[in-house]
Amino acid sequence: MDPLDILGNLHKIRPVFQPIVSAINQGVIGHEVLARYEEDGKWHSLGPFFLDPDVPEEFKVEVDQHVLRLAVDQFLEKGTDGMLFINRNAKQLMINDGDDLIQSLLEYEQKGLELNRIVIEVTEHDFDEEFETLNHLLLYYKTYGIQIAVDHVGAKSSNIDRIRQLEPHILKIDSRIIRQQNGDTFHDIMFSLSMLAHRIGAALLFENIEDDYQLYFAWKHGSRYYQGFYLGYPAFQPVTRESLALNIGEKMAGYVQREKSLLQQRHDFIKTWEKKVKNLLPRWEGPKKADTFIEGVTQQFDEESFRMFVCHMDGQQVSSNFRKKTDVWELEPHKRGANWAFRPYFLENVMQMKALNTGLLSGLYSDIETKEMVRTFSFPLTDQHFLFIDLRYAYLYEHECLLA
Repeated sequence: MDPLDILGNLHKIRPVFQPIVSAINQGVIGHEVLARYEEDGKWHSLGPFFLDPDVPEEFKVEVDQHVLRLAVDQFLEKGTDGMLFINRNAKQLMINDGDDLIQSLLEYEQKGLELNRIVIEVTEHDFDEEFETLNHLLLYYKTYGIQIAVDHVGAKSSNIDRIRQLEPHILKIDSRIIRQQNGDTFHDIMFSLSMLAHRIGAALLFENIEDDYQLYFAWKHGSRYYQGFYLGYPAFQPVTRESLALNIGEKMAGYVQREKSLLQQRHDFIKTWEKKVKNLLPRWEGPKKADTFIEGVTQQFDEESFRMFVCHMDGQQVSSNFRKKTDVWELEPHKRGANWAFRPYFLENVMQMKALNTGLLSGLYSDIETKEMVRTFSFPLTDQHFLFIDLRYAYLYEHECLLA
């Protein structure tokens, strides 16, 4: 498509609306506005036009402004509820100091448009150029109640500080990255993004969801909003809950039941392990004979574990390491005396075990020595000494509930 043809035939352009669904009420809470161009009786996406670096930004602004006017007119005329997501890159926003967009929106505010329904999407890579200017402009927009979303979050981890500074309302994550990234790597990225969203009070939105696995992944990782062909294609009319491609409420009810089942299975494992250790407690004769006690524990956890030891509640290891190598448990006496209180959650966990007198299963983490993903089951032997049993990854892998 020739950019001049597009600019000279604005009457051939129409907005389309892709629904955005909420996890809270399983309904459509807004739409992203996209553009279609009619040529030879067929409607084509204007994505290539907006992404072409050779097309002057002024051309893109003019088309964007035209599409925005059509979309808002349609929203107001039909009384459509919810948010309106509009895409703008940094160069477009900074033309005329961003005045074109805000003036258009203020005109529509006079016609009844609430500006807190507008969400301006900027992509994370926009932060690479003139960030301070862009940041000031977006902060200015926020004073009107306009919401800000950052698209393609996670593409560059170096921008986390800038995202924190901007404090957007929504972080958009491209679901396609789930299949492109190494599994462990993406879980690390998601952990960081979830923590970032929590700290700055932003909602997560997964876009480009194309199948059940991606929707479940988004739900499981705390996404508040969902978007993609699996839920609904862009349409010339705003989409209602009834016209979504699937019943999102039924899907999420299924996810809840699945997750409850996995949690129950994990709870059953913990209770089984607690019973094993409790049966061995009469053999505990104090820290000086900790190695003798662990010898009995290895027989009970030979399948599950690859390493175990006993620590004092202040963090000092009072036993040797018992490490399984080629089906044989070997002692590592040099580990006695090491202090693990510096580890995150160590003191919090031992105090919890002491107070509740129950075992604890840690979250998944990468073991420093083996570099494998492991979990640790720990149990109070007394109110001062605690048994730590590191579970091998192969065992976790065989039981989905221990990896979930």
